[in-house]
Amino acid sequence: MKPPRFEYRAPATQAEALALLAAHGYDAKVLAGGQSLVPLLNFRLARPKLIIDINNVAGLAAIAEDPATRELCFGALVRQSDAERSPLVARHCPLLINAIRNVGHRTIRNRGTVGGSIAHADPSAELPLALAALGGRVRLASATGERWVSASDLFVSYLQTALGPAELLVEVRFPWLREDERWAFTEFTRRSGDFALAAVCVVLGVGSGAVTSARIAIAGGGPTPVRATQAEVALVAAGGAAGIAEAARLAAAGADVESDIHASADYRRELIATLVTRAIGDALGV
Repeated sequence: MKPPRFEYRAPATQAEALALLAAHGYDAKVLAGGQSLVPLLNFRLARPKLIIDINNVAGLAAIAEDPATRELCFGALVRQSDAERSPLVARHCPLLINAIRNVGHRTIRNRGTVGGSIAHADPSAELPLALAALGGRVRLASATGERWVSASDLFVSYLQTALGPAELLVEVRFPWLREDERWAFTEFTRRSGDFALAAVCVVLGVGSGAVTSARIAIAGGGPTPVRATQAEVALVAAGGAAGIAEAARLAAAGADVESDIHASADYRRELIATLVTRAIGDALGV
């Protein structure tokens, strides 16, 4: 399989990259790690006239912390394997390490980028799910300025985001986990390294033996990673085994799933209920 013909540019600065995007818009595709784009090109599912390789752009490959906002800051070119091994990530948000370890295989994580995975917006992918669960945000840049977009506004539909044709995702921010928060990440795949049939990420605030806040996010439950808000409310309100069971039921009932060659819609709903139950139990240690 060979990609269609395209022009290739490798700008050295962010300004050059943004100028190319402004000039070519929808006719251009950005190449970072290439773990999603290259297969799309080879299958000719993507036919851009221009590939903009941003790997030479300086300043996009750092991992930092922002104590003022209590966030981890990832440049768009941070490799997933570097995030997986980062002491800063281990200190402030170990959930991300667990999520990244479920991404494909080591060779994929060595090239794949944090920003690229989120911009690609596969609804079964681990990093978009973690961003949704944690309530993170991204910084988008264009030749005319910059803007911040929250996770809840970023993912629009299957492989579609709020990025405009002239915008480049340059930074991803994940909030630090609080001391009172417990978390879990679990997914189900047919084979190791496959895309998940479903995945669940939970972040629970715990105090005085009770769940005081809940964030439950699901991948594979619709065209984007989704927050199961009704399930969150039920878990906090009821607590205990009854609250977990009701949260699982509501999360499955609210899933926007369809049957395909991998699983029926009914199976996916049952799987989501099982994973929600498991994730909450893992987070609470029950």
